[in-house]
Amino acid sequence: MFHVRKTQRRAALRKEPLTREERAVVERYAPYAAALGDADRAELEGLVRVFLAEKTFEGCGGLEVTDEMRLTIAVHACRLLLHRETEMFPGLESILVYPSAYRVPPEEDDDGIVADDPDECVGESWMQGVVVLAWDEVSACAAQPLDGKNVVLHEFAHQLDSEDGSMNGTPALGSDARRESWGRVMTDEIERLTDALDAGKRSDIDAYAATDEAEFFAVVTEMFFGKASTLKRRHPELYAELAAFYRQDPAGE
Repeated sequence: MFHVRKTQRRAALRKEPLTREERAVVERYAPYAAALGDADRAELEGLVRVFLAEKTFEGCGGLEVTDEMRLTIAVHACRLLLHRETEMFPGLESILVYPSAYRVPPEEDDDGIVADDPDECVGESWMQGVVVLAWDEVSACAAQPLDGKNVVLHEFAHQLDSEDGSMNGTPALGSDARRESWGRVMTDEIERLTDALDAGKRSDIDAYAATDEAEFFAVVTEMFFGKASTLKRRHPELYAELAAFYRQDPAGE
């Protein structure tokens, strides 16, 4: 019965378009939406309505989270869900928003050594149902949509990655064949990136992607939507895997 009510509630929310004022916010902070066709835009707005109804936002560090902030975060997060007929980030309950980069306590390394200084972060994604974002980074990414950086896409890609119970760079793919293809391509690309960095060469994929498989997936998700043509031209197999997963072709070629 609960599932039926949830489905009905979501269906009603999806039919509610954004207001003129809300669309003005989208145009300002998520210009990618202007290039969408009517059907995709209607789908996106429906996803945003559900997201805003089901997820909670909490301001941290003295920040008061506004409707504009909520909408901006939602419209970027929901970009990852277009066409995918999936759940609404089912493991996520809350989005914590700081005004700017925040400090987190350092963790122990493999030898049990803790660094003296705390780390500065602009975003985190936790397995325990929380995404943390720095608003100034969110707004900066929104203002430069083609530089391949987007902290919302990055952290919500981690949420997709964790839907199968582990955050390991391989989201739920649905078949053994897809997992095999994904694993081969991702392994090859990570090795290429690592080899390039070890040789002191520059790479079009951000070096942070070499941290581990989970960060690689999050970083190339940013690039897939922010530098799609470059990714498709220089890493065609990687682009194809991401296009199959996200069911989108942002390069449009």
